[in-house]
Amino acid sequence: MGILLISSVKNFRFHLYLISFGAVFYALECPTPPPHASPEQLELYNRQVKLRASRKKERLSLKGKTLKEAQKTFRIASPSEYIESGTYLRVHVHPKRGPRVYEVDWLSRVIAETDSFVVVDKPAGVSVGGTVDNLEEMCATFVSRALKLKKPLILTHQIDTCTEGCVVFAKTKAFSTHFHMLLRERKVRKEYTALAAAPVAPGHHVHYMRSDRYAPRMVSNNDYSDWMNCELNVLGCRQVKWPSSSVEKQFRIAHCGWESREHAYECNVRLLTGRTHQIRVQFAALDAPLVGDSVYMPSVVARKKSPEVDPFRAESMIQDEGSWNSAIENWRDLHGLEPVCGLGLQASVISWEGEKQVFKAGRPWWR
Repeated sequence: MGILLISSVKNFRFHLYLISFGAVFYALECPTPPPHASPEQLELYNRQVKLRASRKKERLSLKGKTLKEAQKTFRIASPSEYIESGTYLRVHVHPKRGPRVYEVDWLSRVIAETDSFVVVDKPAGVSVGGTVDNLEEMCATFVSRALKLKKPLILTHQIDTCTEGCVVFAKTKAFSTHFHMLLRERKVRKEYTALAAAPVAPGHHVHYMRSDRYAPRMVSNNDYSDWMNCELNVLGCRQVKWPSSSVEKQFRIAHCGWESREHAYECNVRLLTGRTHQIRVQFAALDAPLVGDSVYMPSVVARKKSPEVDPFRAESMIQDEGSWNSAIENWRDLHGLEPVCGLGLQASVISWEGEKQVFKAGRPWWR
């Protein structure tokens, strides 16, 4: 016996809204709560664990499934979908919104379209492939509609929401598989244009990134065990004017306490490894955070005032593991939140197939 997800006419529109956004999930059994779960979530989970044994005999859907299989979550795709009584239901009642998608002329952002792929000049402030609670207000959805495609575009890679520039979407599973192979074999060349708050020396730059799941990313000049190498080449760096106040307002650029705002520095960067936030965190490690980077710029400002706050710059002063972990947490707290809209970074060129396929973005927002 099942129950209809939409249980009343009164809440019908709200349910439709959440389901259309991809904000409703279910699992046959309640998943194990994350480490940061609230006391209420832990209490609910413990209550479900006590009921699990008695309920298993009554629920045919659990027959033959391991606990891990039963705890796997799935997104509700239709408002008419039935779920079994006792099923775990997770609803994101306040999805993270992406209003900038409604301001963009999406056809004008299409750089190239073939039978197998589409290349888009993604604007800053728009997610490439959505968030866990919003698969509606994203680049892939709105480009698919603008091109009147019968099937939705397939994600092949990501750039940050606050980064603008070249993104490749697959039209077919075959191209998606092929492009992922090229990425694994490092046969896709990516070049970026970065707007830094301080000059960066041209040349090869190497750092090592801790394997954290969430931002802010931590990097060091030292190669610790299990840390990932980050490599990029700065091909050139030139002094330019800092963006005007009107442009800053349009793209909601935060100053984050950075005092010298007469000049900025436009750098051409070639990525050699593709780590999350790589250019942003490496430039911050070089004391040249990107303009508008409200995650990493505050930490650089703090380090310029007190160098010892960065544990990766003051390792010799840290005596034991407890002090080390505490120093890292304190350093993490000096970072900020993600930019609201844009920051000084554009994925300016992407190419593959031995340079047979080369695509370039338009002018970056700060020019």
